Amino acid sequence: MARPRKPLLSTDRIVETARALVDAEGLAAVSTRRLAAELGVSGPSLYNHFHTKDEILEAVADSVSAQVDLSMFEDGREWRTALHDWAVSYRAALRDHPNIVPVLAHGPGRRPAALHLADAVYGAMVAAGWPPAQATSIGALMRYFIMGSALGSFAGGFVDDAGAYDPADYPHLQQAHLLAEQQEKIDERAFETGLTALLDGLAQQYAQVARGA
Repeated sequence: MARPRKPLLSTDRIVETARALVDAEGLAAVSTRRLAAELGVSGPSLYNHFHTKDEILEAVADSVSAQVDLSMFEDGREWRTALHDWAVSYRAALRDHPNIVPVLAHGPGRRPAALHLADAVYGAMVAAGWPPAQATSIGALMRYFIMGSALGSFAGGFVDDAGAYDPADYPHLQQAHLLAEQQEKIDERAFETGLTALLDGLAQQYAQVARGA
């Protein structure tokens, strides 16, 4: 009876395994030795696909960028609606893979999915009538906001201990110990509040651009 064949090693398998490790244990968990063990192969075989650990992490980061929906920039949605829907999709991808955010925060570099993302946002803003320089600023602004929201939880940063917030020292934090248990709800509401404020401000600038035209 023939032995069952091991799944062939591929770039996709390496990236999927590395992404699972990053999600579960953080960036420090990824090494060629650990990945080889998880994949059931010898370490040198990984070098047929990636030369360094950094290349693997770059590929993991790009696999997360590829999860962001870009259809809103192609289906005729008004620029503000498109930016809103894209930001929500982008944040959802980062929320599902928070440990890779520090790598993504370095910028797109040569990563294809990240470059397609940047190209889609910039192209849509220019097509909507934004001057190129402002379209670039909008892409940067949105990236700062979305990345920042994914780097940590505001609500989760408070401890579930009323004694940590003595009213004598912190008279306005008497309910702060309750924030952690409502973390997801509070963080989602804060993101939407900030996103709406950003888009409202951009809408005012857009009106000025339109008048100038």
